[in-house]
Amino acid sequence: MHPDQQRDFTEFVATRSDSLIRLAYVLTNDQHAAEDLLQTALAKTAGHWRRIRDNPEAYVRRVMYHEQVGRWRSPRWGRERVVQTPPDRATGDRTGEVDTRLTLDQALRALPARKRAVLVLRYYEDLPESEVAKIMRCSVGTVRSQTHQAVARLRELVGENVTLEA
Repeated sequence: MHPDQQRDFTEFVATRSDSLIRLAYVLTNDQHAAEDLLQTALAKTAGHWRRIRDNPEAYVRRVMYHEQVGRWRSPRWGRERVVQTPPDRATGDRTGEVDTRLTLDQALRALPARKRAVLVLRYYEDLPESEVAKIMRCSVGTVRSQTHQAVARLRELVGENVTLEA
């Protein structure tokens, strides 16, 4: 890679990593898997930097989405992970928040990968439908219908005790 390109790439990674790691975390639901996913996406981005440096973030998002869909399809996905020490327990009574998060998390996991990705990209990342369509390589109409179907399914799964804003 040319030194100017390497400098541009390094600057891109430094400025956009926080946002990209959040997307990776939402896609994976695991901090270590999110870091791996982002690292894989950035490695692939570096190899194509010359032709994509005008809009690298869209390319990285697309790579992360496709990598994660590939992982979801893998038979090893979803296995339990052994950790050395159990996670710390939270203090204070935040039962209502926890119940809501768990309910939504469970409902999101019940959605097919594409519908979950549409919701993440549209509402968590707050991307316009046209950008989501580019990332997922589909039409804007498909994004709209997938979003509508996913939100409707989430409402069915969570019941009336959780309010979803769309």
